[in-house]
Amino acid sequence: MSTRRIFIKNSLGSLAALTMGNEAFSLVKGFSKKEKLGVALVGLGYYSTDLLAPALQLTRYCSLKGIVTGSPDKAKRWQQQYHIPEKNTYNYQSFDDIAGNADIDVIYIVLPPSMHAEYVIKAANAGKHVWCEKPMAVSVAECRAMIDACKKNKVKLSIGYRMQHEPNTQRIIQFRKDKTYGAVKEVIARAGYFDSRTDHWKQKKEMGGGAMYDMGVYPLNAARYVTGEEPIAVTAKQSTARPDIYKNLDETMQFRLEFPGGAIAECETSFGKNMNSLQVTCTKGWYKLEPFQAYGGIKGTTSDGKALNANIPNQQAKQMDEDAQAILQNTPVLVPGEEGLKDIKVVEAVYRSVKENGRMLIGG
Repeated sequence: MSTRRIFIKNSLGSLAALTMGNEAFSLVKGFSKKEKLGVALVGLGYYSTDLLAPALQLTRYCSLKGIVTGSPDKAKRWQQQYHIPEKNTYNYQSFDDIAGNADIDVIYIVLPPSMHAEYVIKAANAGKHVWCEKPMAVSVAECRAMIDACKKNKVKLSIGYRMQHEPNTQRIIQFRKDKTYGAVKEVIARAGYFDSRTDHWKQKKEMGGGAMYDMGVYPLNAARYVTGEEPIAVTAKQSTARPDIYKNLDETMQFRLEFPGGAIAECETSFGKNMNSLQVTCTKGWYKLEPFQAYGGIKGTTSDGKALNANIPNQQAKQMDEDAQAILQNTPVLVPGEEGLKDIKVVEAVYRSVKENGRMLIGG
């Protein structure tokens, strides 16, 4: 245990002895005496099953302790595979009962975007810290409600932008901060894959489907973290090669972002073709990552020959461990709800640009 944590623990003990009681403890809401935090995954689809649950077996500061699912069959399989007790297994009707479960410190929302706001707010009201997959929500209003609920309940909210925890990405962010290659002039960011499914939530507008909400936040977020600025205008174009599947929905989205410092970002995202690259051109050179948002093997180079090839065992494990440490140490999370809100503000402007067929200013 760190000296700081020992000091806080002892200090609180002394304050309690001086009859300050719960008021003293409320000063450090979110501080935990645990060495490991218990995590409950909400939604047991592909990302939870194939990536988050295995990653939680590798983490140092958190562990899989609970699940929330609407499928009794999935519940049984997960209970057996991960030794999850019945008392830590919930469905969506019993979700609120999680408030009284001391085994669970963090609730990770891994649901379609249209359900994020409802369950983040429920988790916050249950007094649990919240991790939420990207995109944060389907509207700015929902994002703000999620942030407000977490603040009201004095719990932390972190959005699952795993790339901001990835070391090569962190290095190019430092290039921007240090102006290693001068000021950013142009960003080209593309993220997409061919999705052969025809009846998934990603093809349903009312559930938060469309390429922009899903893969689109990768180039959008990248453009924001490599410039360090918020875009002031966007021009977007939506298209599909499969209108029978993507009915009034973006299979592909191209969008051009303008930044106050003069930088331009040319971005593209798609469910119809494979793309995974980020290039940043500056006044004194350039750097790129390809792939820049894969689950592993992020690599790249710079105009002066630097190799960007730092490797980590598991991106999701690093993300969750760093978010868990922020809770344990009561420090700010790397990617708070406010970061997710900023992206959704731009996403809304992208769709307005498509609807109005022109350049759209992005408000403050």
